[in-house]
Amino acid sequence: MNKTVFSVVGAALLLAACSKSAPPEEPVRAVKVLTVGTNAFSSSHEYAGEVKAQVESRLGFRVGGKIIKRQAELGQRVKAGQVLAQLDPQDFRLAADSARAQVAAATTNRDLAAADFKRYKELKEQNFISGAELERRETTLKSAQAQLEQAQSQFAVQGNQANYAALVADVSGVVTAIEAEPGQVVTAGTPVVRIAADGVRDVVFSVPEDKVAGIKAGSAVKIRVWSQNADLAGKVREVAASSDPVTRTYTVKVSIDAKEPPPLGATVYVVPESGSAVGLPVIKLPTTALRQEGKSTAVWVVDKASMTVKPQIIQVATADGNEVVVGSGLQAGMLVVSAGVHVLSPGQKVTFYQPSVALAGATPAQTSPNAMAAAAAPASSASGAK
Repeated sequence: MNKTVFSVVGAALLLAACSKSAPPEEPVRAVKVLTVGTNAFSSSHEYAGEVKAQVESRLGFRVGGKIIKRQAELGQRVKAGQVLAQLDPQDFRLAADSARAQVAAATTNRDLAAADFKRYKELKEQNFISGAELERRETTLKSAQAQLEQAQSQFAVQGNQANYAALVADVSGVVTAIEAEPGQVVTAGTPVVRIAADGVRDVVFSVPEDKVAGIKAGSAVKIRVWSQNADLAGKVREVAASSDPVTRTYTVKVSIDAKEPPPLGATVYVVPESGSAVGLPVIKLPTTALRQEGKSTAVWVVDKASMTVKPQIIQVATADGNEVVVGSGLQAGMLVVSAGVHVLSPGQKVTFYQPSVALAGATPAQTSPNAMAAAAAPASSASGAK
C-alpha cells in the first residue's frame, strides 16, 4: 500500500517537473493619451527670399575699346551723370579729327560750286550761256551741299563716339556688381557695372510648380525680416510665366510697402496669404503618435472599458508644423496614445500616465525629471484624457 502511494506521488512530481511553466504576464504600461477632437487648421507656406532693387541696370559702353580707368567700386553709391569708367579715347579723337577735315573739304567744295553758280547765273542773264549750262552748275551746287551735310553728320557721329568713351550712370543708386576691369578690351554693350536704382524694393523668391497656382498678382504677402525680426506688408507684383530651366521653380516678385525697406541683399521670409489655409476644422495629432504598420500609417487606440490598446489605420492628409492632419480613420472622442507607441502590442493592458508632482518646498534639483519633461512638452491640439 505504501509502495502504491509513493509511486503515485513520484509520478505526480515527475509530471510537474516535465510540464512547462506559464509565461509571465505582460507588464501594464503607462502611456500618454490624447482625446481626439477637431482643431483649427492654420497651415501656411513660408519661402526664403532676397531683397532686390525693382530696377537694376547692367551698364556697358556704347562703343568698343580698351578700359583705361574704372572709377566705380562695389557697394559705392553713385548719382546720375557720374562717370563710372573710361575707354582709351585716342582712336575716337583721331576719327573725330578726320571727320572735321572732311567737313572743311566739303565746305570748300560747296563754296566753290556756289561761286560758279552765281557767275554762270549772271552770264545767263546776259544771254552768254544756255539755260542747260546753268542747270548743270545748279546741280553741282546741290551735290556739293549734300556732301557737306553728310560730312557734318559724320562729324557729329564721331563726336558722339568720343563722348561714349566715358561710361556715365543714368540713374542714382548703388553699385552691386563689377563685371570688367581696367586693361580689358570690351565690345559695345558688354556689361561693365551693375547699378541697383534707388526707389522701390522687391522681394524675390521661388516657388515650386505645385504651389505657383495659388499665388496671384496683387495678392497680399507677409514679409518677415530675418535680421530685424520685423514684419512688413507687400503685394505680389509679378509671377514668372515659365519655370527656371535648372531649378524648375517659378520666380515671384513682391513689392515692399515700407518707408524704410530692408537693405539690398537682406534675407527675408515670405508668407503668401493666398496660399494659406486658416480656420478649417481638422483632426491633428503629434508626430509621436504615429507608427508604421506595413505600408500604412497607424496609431494605438485605447479601449477605456478594458484598458487595452488596438491598432487603428489612418490617412495622413498633410503636415501642420510638428503635427499631422488626419484625413480619415479617427473620430472625435477616441483615446489615442501620444508617446511610447514603439513598445506596445495589440491587446496589451495600459494605464494612463500620471506625471510626478514635486513636493512643496523642494529645490529644483529635487524635482522629478518626468515632471519637468511634462511641463516642457508643447501643448497638443487635442485634449488630454482624464
